[in-house]
Amino acid sequence: MPAGRPGPAAQSARRPPPLLPLLLLCVLGAPRAGSGADTAVISPQDPTLLIGSSLQATCSVHGDPSGATAEGLYWTLNGRRLPPELSRMLNASTLALALANLNGSRQQSGDNLVCHARDGSILAGSCLYVGLPPEKPFNISCWSKNMKDLTCRWTPGAHGETFLHTNYSLKYKLRWYGQDNTCEEYHTVGPHSCHIPKDLALFTPYEIWVEATNRLGSARSDVLTLDILDVVTTDPPPDVHVSRVGGLEDQLSVRWVSPPALKDFLFQAKYQIRYRVEDSVDWKVVDDVSNQTSCRLAGLKPGTVYFVQVRCNPFGIYGSKKAGIWSEWSHPTAASTPRSERPGPGGGACEPRGGEPSSGPVRRELKQFLGWLKKHAYCSNLSFRLYDQWRAWMQKSHKTRNQDEGILPSGRRGAARGPAR
Repeated sequence: MPAGRPGPAAQSARRPPPLLPLLLLCVLGAPRAGSGADTAVISPQDPTLLIGSSLQATCSVHGDPSGATAEGLYWTLNGRRLPPELSRMLNASTLALALANLNGSRQQSGDNLVCHARDGSILAGSCLYVGLPPEKPFNISCWSKNMKDLTCRWTPGAHGETFLHTNYSLKYKLRWYGQDNTCEEYHTVGPHSCHIPKDLALFTPYEIWVEATNRLGSARSDVLTLDILDVVTTDPPPDVHVSRVGGLEDQLSVRWVSPPALKDFLFQAKYQIRYRVEDSVDWKVVDDVSNQTSCRLAGLKPGTVYFVQVRCNPFGIYGSKKAGIWSEWSHPTAASTPRSERPGPGGGACEPRGGEPSSGPVRRELKQFLGWLKKHAYCSNLSFRLYDQWRAWMQKSHKTRNQDEGILPSGRRGAARGPAR
C-alpha cells in the first residue's frame, strides 16, 4: 500500500527481480565478497521502517576485495540497479544511498538491498522491511463440532495488509481460573482460523482472543466470552431418503435421521430442507420443518428430477438458551415426481362401469385438500385428524355460501315466494 508519491527506489522495486538467488538473500544472510576477512558492510543492517519513511544507508569496503573502491560501487534493490543520482561517495571506501518515501515491501521476508563492486560481484546485502504495524483483529466466531472440539476464525485489522510477516495467535483460558493457552492448529478452515482438538471443559465459559504481531508492533482483539454448549454444531443429518408419494405427481416425501453424535445429549433440534430442479442452481428453502424427521414437498412439477438436502440446528444443549449453529447441508439426494397421466387436448377419458361411483369427485376433493394443506399447514404431518379439520372447514364454507345465496328447503321455498299473481 503506497503512502504518498513513490520515490525512485519504490518505482524500481515494482519491476520483478531477474534472479531467484537475489530473492533468497534475506533468508540466507548477507553475502560475503570472495572469501576470508575481506568484506563490505551495509549500515543499517536489516532496518524496519514505516511506509513513507526515508532511508540513509552506507556500503563500506574493508580491506581490498578485488580492488573495489567507493568510486566503482553501485546499489541494487530486488535485483534492479538504482539510479546513480541516489548515491554519493563519502570517502574512498564508503558509498552512501538515500531513499525517500518508501513503499511497502514487495515480499514479507524483506526487500533485498545489495551493494556491488564495479564488475557486478556482490559485496554485501541487507534486508529492507517496510510496512505497517498490525491492527486490532475483530469478528471472532467459534463453533464446537459435537462438543468435542472448538474451531475459531477471525478477521485481521481494518487494512489487513501490513506488507510484513504478521503472526496471529489465538489464546484462550477458562474465565475464572486457569492459565493462558495457545491454539496450535492454524489455517484449518481458512487463512485466519485455528482448531483446538481436545481437553475442553463444559459448563464453564472460556475467554478467547487473538494477538497479532510483526516487526513494527502488536495488537490484541477484544475478548470473546463463550460457553462450549452455546456454540455446538453437528454433522448433517444422515440417511436422507427422498421418495414418491404414491401416484401424486406434485409431491415427494423426505425422511432423515437425527445426527447420531448427539443422541446421548439433552438437546432440541430443528431442521431445514432445500431442494432444486435438476437443471437449476437455485435452491428453494423450507424453513418450517421444526423438529420433525420427515416432510412432504408439495406443489412440485410432474415428471421432474429434484435434488434435496437437509441440515440440522442442535439448540438447547443441556438447557442452553442460545440459538444454536446450523450444520452443513447433507449430500444431495435425488428423486423424480411421477409423470402426469392427464389426457391432452382431444384425448378421451375412461368412463366408470355402470353402478360404480365416479372417481372424479374423489380426485378433485383430494386435490382441493392438498391445496388447502399447502396453504395452511405446509410440510406438516398428514393425518386423518387434519383431513377431518379440512372437511369441517369445507362444510362450513358450503353452508355459509348457501345461506348467502338464499337456498331454502323445498317445503318453504313456495312460502317464501308469496302467492302467485
